[in-house]
Amino acid sequence: MSEPVTAGMHPRVGFTGRLTVVAWFLLKRFVTLVIVLYCVATIVFFMLRFVPGGPFVESSERILQEHVRAQLEARLGLDDPLHVQYLRYMGNLARFDLGVSMAYEGIEVSEIIATKFPRSARLGFLSVIFALLIGVPAGMISAYYRGQWPDKVSLGAAIAGVSIPNFVLAAILMLVFVYHLRWFPAFGISQTGHVLDELRYLVLPALALTGFSLAYITRLLRSSLLDVLEQDYIRTARAKGLTTPVIMFKHALRNAILPVLTYLGPLVAATFTGSFVIETIFSFPGLGEFFVRSITARDYTLVLGVTIFYSAFLIAMNMIVDVLYGIIDPRIEV
Repeated sequence: MSEPVTAGMHPRVGFTGRLTVVAWFLLKRFVTLVIVLYCVATIVFFMLRFVPGGPFVESSERILQEHVRAQLEARLGLDDPLHVQYLRYMGNLARFDLGVSMAYEGIEVSEIIATKFPRSARLGFLSVIFALLIGVPAGMISAYYRGQWPDKVSLGAAIAGVSIPNFVLAAILMLVFVYHLRWFPAFGISQTGHVLDELRYLVLPALALTGFSLAYITRLLRSSLLDVLEQDYIRTARAKGLTTPVIMFKHALRNAILPVLTYLGPLVAATFTGSFVIETIFSFPGLGEFFVRSITARDYTLVLGVTIFYSAFLIAMNMIVDVLYGIIDPRIEV
């Protein structure tokens, strides 16, 4: 009688079998990615067209003569029937052509993303690193010293982090570290290209961007660890005389970290693509600032391009999280 196959990658499956499982998983996720991006592009395309206004509508800051506006719309194909515009855009999208920005004349949307995204990505990467380096130890300490003063301090800091908006935290950080201590520059980006100099410009906006995620990771890991520490295998490990660091890091953390990984996917996508509020406060020219500008300017192609890029990035991050699930806990099916 053959043994029942458990969920996930069976320990006896060979290397070729594991590659097959991973390849099939990636293929399914790729199909999902294509379907989701098609739906997102379709919904956003028609929403933009149905919202009152347009890229060349007269405003207090921009007054265009009728024939000039007609020429601009004709050049960009905005005078074509809506279904023609939709089919043309989807055809270009199938060729990975995101079009030309309507607000920044002559500049490709892909060029704007390629230029601005790396800046926001560096800021987001540092923010995620801060959240993990501080949030994970804080959650572990809080769970281990449950009900004691380290737990109360950690919970108090987590509540403050969730409650204080990031723009308020940014103002506090600027007041303390810029105007009083003068440790960091107030705004902008490094012009020298030196790593340490660039970090000086990134630290404060990254900390301001980290506030909520750090507090959430701390609370999430604490709650998960409290549940794991009550499991029978933890009691068995303690009965065997294993040290506290071995129990916490080797046995408890491996299972308790899974909810944090789930949150990490959308967190990375959100922070890497930029935060308009933080980037505006610190005058950081990242992707988030351009995205909001494109909305106010009714820049159809830039709004669509950044939205599609964000959606693809979010799906990719969630896919990576699913793969990490299978690595950390082989019982979980990818």
